[in-house]
Formats: sequence, C-alpha cells, structure tokens
Amino acid sequence: MTNYPQFGPIIGGQRLKAAGRQTIPVENPATLEVLNSLILATADDLDAALDCSARGFEVWRRTSALERGRVLRRAGQLLRERSDVIARTMTLEQGKVLAESKAEIAGVADIFDWCAEEGRRTYGRVIPAREDGQHFEVRREPIGPVAAFSAWNFPMNLPARKIANALAAGCSVILKPSEETPGTAFLLVQACLDAGVPGDVLSLVFGDPPKVSEHLIASPIIRKASITGSIAAGRAVGMLCGKYIKRCTLELGGHAAIGVFSDVDVAPVVAKLAATKFRNGGQVCVSPTRFYVQDKVYDQFVDRFTAFAKNLRVGNGLDPSSEMGPLANARQLASIEAVVADAAGKGATVATGGSRIGNVGHFYRPTVLVDVSENAFILSEEPFGPVAPIQRFSEAEEFVKKANSLEFGLASSVFSNNLAVTRYVSDRLEVGMLGVNEVGYGLAETPVCGVKASGHGHEGGIEGIADHMVTKFITERVQYTQFA
Repeated sequence: MTNYPQFGPIIGGQRLKAAGRQTIPVENPATLEVLNSLILATADDLDAALDCSARGFEVWRRTSALERGRVLRRAGQLLRERSDVIARTMTLEQGKVLAESKAEIAGVADIFDWCAEEGRRTYGRVIPAREDGQHFEVRREPIGPVAAFSAWNFPMNLPARKIANALAAGCSVILKPSEETPGTAFLLVQACLDAGVPGDVLSLVFGDPPKVSEHLIASPIIRKASITGSIAAGRAVGMLCGKYIKRCTLELGGHAAIGVFSDVDVAPVVAKLAATKFRNGGQVCVSPTRFYVQDKVYDQFVDRFTAFAKNLRVGNGLDPSSEMGPLANARQLASIEAVVADAAGKGATVATGGSRIGNVGHFYRPTVLVDVSENAFILSEEPFGPVAPIQRFSEAEEFVKKANSLEFGLASSVFSNNLAVTRYVSDRLEVGMLGVNEVGYGLAETPVCGVKASGHGHEGGIEGIADHMVTKFITERVQYTQFA
C-alpha cells in the first residue's frame, strides 16, 4: 500500500467529495502505479471559490500584518513538523529523491518565516507638501484576490511562493496547482488552514488548466494572476490578463547558459555544475542547460562531467541509495528521447547516457552530449531533463553572443577568477538572475525573475510581496483653526 489518499479541492475551508465530480488518475512515475484518483472542481465549485476569495479578502486585508505574520510562521512550523509525510507524498507523485523532497519542504518553511516578517515592512512614504496645511502620502495596499497557477516540478516550492507572498501582502488566493502532483499542494494548503488562515482566504482547485484559468481570470473578483510554467502557458495567462486588464506575474521557462573560463579550477566547478544539472532529473527552470567551456579546459571539463554523470545512481526516489529519480511523466521522457536523438542525428557524440533505463517507470540515464551542432534542437529549446550539451568557445564575446541568442532570459552563470571577465560578462548577459562562480537562486529573501520570454514580474524577496500590492497616493488639505 502506498498510503496515498484521494485528494481534491478545498473551498471555504471544506474538502470537497467525489460525488457528482469528475476524477482522474494520479500516477507514480517510478512504478507507473496508479496512486489514487484526483477530484476535479466543477464550474460551480470555481464560482464558490471566487465568492469565498472575495469575502476572505475583505477579512484578511484588515487583519494586522502582525497577526498575518503569526499565522504564516505557524504554517512554516507545521510544514517542518509534517515534513516526513509530505516528502513521501511528493516523491510518490513527482519522482524526485526523498532527500530533495525534504530539502524543498525545509526551504518552503523558510519562505513562510521570511514572508511573515517582511509583510510587516510594506512601507509607504510621506512626500513633503508644497503648502501649509497640505499633506501628501503614499500607501501600499493589497491588490486583491489572486489566481495562482503552478507546475509539477517543484510541487511545494512553486505554490508556496505564490501563497506566502500573497498572504503576507494581505491578499486572498485561489491556487490551481498541477493535477500530476496534487497531494503536495493539498498538504501545503491544509497546513496553512490549520495554522489559522481563514477558509475563505485560501482555496485549492483542480481542473483543466485552460478552462480553469479562463474562468478565474475572467471574473471581476480576481485582481491578479500568477503562473509558473512553460512559455506557452505563460503567454496564454498573460493574454487573458491583458484582455481583462489585470496584473500578472509570469515565471516561465529558461535555457541557462553557463560560461566556464580557462582560469578556473575545473574539479570543483564540475562538481557544483553537475550536481545542479541533475538535481530533480534536470527538471528545473534555472537548471544549467547550455554549457560553454573555453578551449583550454574543455577536454578536462568534459571528462570530469561525463564521469560524474556516468556514476550517478538512478532509481526510485524512495530508495535511500538513489541520487536521481525518474522523469515526472511520459511526456518528459518522450521529449528527452527526441532531443537526444535529434542531436545525435546532427553529429553530436553521446559521451554517456542517451537512453532510458528499463521499461517500467520514466527513468532516463544522465546524458552528456559533446560536439553538438549549432542547429541541434537542444540548443534552441529548453531540454527539461537530465541532458547536458557541452560546446567550446574561445573569447568572452563569443560566449555572450551565444548566451543571448535565444528568447530565454531567466538565469545564467559565469565561472572565472578574472574580475574583468566576470564584470564584462555580467554587464552584458540578458537574464533576470546571474550567478558569478555560483548557481544558487530562489532563496526566500531573493527575487525570482526573468526577462524576455522567460517572464514578467517577481516572486520572492521584497519584490515578490510588492508585486501583490498597489500604490495609492493621498493628497489631503487640513483647515487649521486657532487653538486655545
């Protein structure tokens, strides 16, 4: 028995039952076992969630930032206390190794703690007036009910960022996470409700993504939409928000270019990059996906990176010896098989990997491609999986040109001990997040943001809370009287 219960919507603090509602199966990507069925929301359920969100917003916006902070901190504590159960659920439905699931939950608890404090610092300002008796004030106020949509690759982190930032700002939230990883989001929302978030303030729904997004965003109750997903999904949500003139935050795909210059110590750089590349099976929007290595250290880099990939232990995420789990679904497996076949067909050498493992579960070998042709599909479209294409470059200008050549602009990294090189590159890369001898992003206190087709707006940091607030300017005239 997997101990995976039936999950479904939570609206008005109540868990909806399956009677009269459609259900779909939820699959374990490691075993292909059907874990249970998921209950989907009806159109009437979505309307109920909207009504709840409208009522909840009026209550939550007037709840003091101090009290909201207490609730958020309690939610973070409950997530820590329930980490073992939630991590197992996450690994069962998404596939990542158990240690990564637990680390994700720990990071989410930190997000709630940080937002609990930062929500008390949404300051406005007083502007010096021009006349006696005149006062100018700028206030920051919550934007209103938020419709939040999140993907399956980080089933706790992605919805938690949206929930914590919105709640800290004083907004109510309707969350629609991925139907492929529903249990993790359900347990997250339940922890928030148990911590004291009013039932009308936070709702959870599942359903057909285009229909749910159209239904929610079209409602005059929703004032903002937020999505983490593919560029195609982001465009669809962005177009809906444009149609209805609503603010949106779009955290979309990436194709991170990594520049490794010849002055670095290759061994520690490879250790850091390879571990980051194959985390969560490469299913990470900021994952290193285009490796450019300067000629002098190219061969050494390839040898070490290939050895790391070849020795990585792939297996069921619940097995403590596994270092990488399966891909999350059959679509990802088929996609990775296609991009590797395309690259090999256009002259790339498969240094290691290049094939699936067995015929049960969505397992794929960690793969390294060298001598990749410029017209290979993998160099222009994000390979959301455990595949690393490595190319040579000679000069910094060449790396910058290649890195900026795509529509993506989420994250990138440069590795060099030469300050002139790192400054030159960092001044010219068109990305929202840049690592200099580093690849870490997405801490509670730092913004997640992309440029170009990789996104719009922010999550995390003070920017993430600010994106859930509106600015109100107040001009006031006081008629002074003679005081005794």
